[in-house]
Amino acid sequence: MKKSAVLQIEEKDLLVDIKFHNVSATLLTEFAEKIVRPYYNGNLNVAVQDLIHKAIVEQDFVLSHVTHVRNSLET
Repeated sequence: MKKSAVLQIEEKDLLVDIKFHNVSATLLTEFAEKIVRPYYNGNLNVAVQDLIHKAIVEQDFVLSHVTHVRNSLET
């Protein structure tokens, strides 16, 4: 009897290409000059990944705080 191979794919293994539409050249240039160049050694890819991660962490914190305040008001 042959065993079937099971392929496990984790989200962290999946890479997705992103396109941004209708972003002004001025905004992109300013972002590159003020954020990407000094803080990310000019690596736009790393900058976007890091900023997305930070936004998610901040959102989780805010949601947790709101939930805590809501629960404390209900008791």
